[in-house]
Amino acid sequence: MTADLLLRNAKFVTLDGPADAIAILGDRIVALEDVPAHETIDLDGAVVVPGFHDAHNHMAWYGLSLSEVDLRADSLDELYARVAAAPAGDWLIGSGYDQNKTGGHPVREVLDRIAPGRKVWLKHTSGHMCVVSSAVLDLLPRGEVDGGVVHWDTGLLEEQAQSLVNALVLPYPTDVLVDAIDRAGRQYLADGITSCVEAGIGGGWIGKSPVELEAYQLARERGKLHVRVELMVASDVLHPVGSSFGLDLGIRSGFGDDWLSIGPVKVFSDGSLIGHTAAMCHDFADTPGERGYLQSSADALTRKIVDAHRSGWRVATHAIGDAAIDLVLDAYALAQQEFPRDDPRHRIEHFGVARPDQVVRAAELGVVPVPQGRFVNEIGDGMLRALGAERSKWAYRHRTLLDAGLVVPGSSDRPVVQGAPLLGMHDLVNQRTSSGAVFNADEAVSGLDALRAFTIGSAYASHQEHVKGTLSTGKLADLVVLDGDPTTTDRIKDISVLRTMVGGKFRC
Repeated sequence: MTADLLLRNAKFVTLDGPADAIAILGDRIVALEDVPAHETIDLDGAVVVPGFHDAHNHMAWYGLSLSEVDLRADSLDELYARVAAAPAGDWLIGSGYDQNKTGGHPVREVLDRIAPGRKVWLKHTSGHMCVVSSAVLDLLPRGEVDGGVVHWDTGLLEEQAQSLVNALVLPYPTDVLVDAIDRAGRQYLADGITSCVEAGIGGGWIGKSPVELEAYQLARERGKLHVRVELMVASDVLHPVGSSFGLDLGIRSGFGDDWLSIGPVKVFSDGSLIGHTAAMCHDFADTPGERGYLQSSADALTRKIVDAHRSGWRVATHAIGDAAIDLVLDAYALAQQEFPRDDPRHRIEHFGVARPDQVVRAAELGVVPVPQGRFVNEIGDGMLRALGAERSKWAYRHRTLLDAGLVVPGSSDRPVVQGAPLLGMHDLVNQRTSSGAVFNADEAVSGLDALRAFTIGSAYASHQEHVKGTLSTGKLADLVVLDGDPTTTDRIKDISVLRTMVGGKFRC
């Protein structure tokens, strides 16, 4: 056998045993030793690891945000200055502010003064709230919103209420989405990402178009899909199809190929910690009397989860507060009891505040928890204030989950936070907030565990561990070349990505 490409003179961290070299034929690894090859690349002592796999991100949203006003400011004055300096136009859209860093939410009255007459739409970094100007509020229907709140006095919209603004702007043109996917994918390659899970397309406040899948197909056809993508379908899109509950033609989780596929159905149960909309069993520490809320009734959420499970879908439910996690665990248990399936591997996205008993139950049910290590740094200070010293010990756990026997993937939730996997690994190991405070020292993991999360763990969460996650013979040739070894240092954020390979080709 003659390989197409041989990589040599590197430290190969395969996560599956020793390797002297990596031989590639087509898009697969065919040997882990020196063999004849048409081309040989000397990596000059660099470190090679499996390609990073972000198990929860928002690719189109991130790509769109790169063309919006950057609101990641340290004060409201700075935020307002950026809004005032934005280019002229009917709509002024910005994203990325955090009231914990600016000292408060922007407010309608100020937006009206600095951008008179303009439709201003400012998105919170969490994605779970936004602030709009009077020109937008005047276009919204009055009345209560299921699973959300409109604060008419300040212009703040929470959770599902954001759908009212989406309805004024969406759908984004398909070509705009293709370009957003292109921009995002190029950055993902620069960060060493070779696979990702897009955490919600097609519907609800998270989707960008009812034909969002078409944008990903077109991106692939036009050479603008740079990494492998698994798509979560928003639960709003599912509907009765004969005796099933899903998409037309019976399409469900698993449809597609190694580059583009349909993954779980995405269900929202609650909101965010720093927005105080996560459904909690106890009051937030900094706002007595507030416990957040569910985005639908408990019965409606349970029925949606059970119906999706019954119809063959994998289910990924957003649940941050412990009250929401209770509901989701109950629903998964009921679904499996009524309609048993082999290894459904349902997920709980974020698994934000998980009591010890919930960790045990998740392990018993075979649930995949999907926390975000990067949250520890970027929004950790806000979470500490919201939870207080005692309950913060249950927040965004990792060591505890591993010790309970759970497989934990690595993810970012980009653009909620910066999404480079090396940053996420660093935070899993170091457990420090952006202010330097210790977040949860008992949940710190080793560099090896952090790397396994963003490779093996994420592959497992997607039922793809047979084709990716380790550098093994027969698996996809997806890998990253680094200038340092993340398993031997706690300064992982200082490591740089040198090259990224997807499918046997260096694409960055």
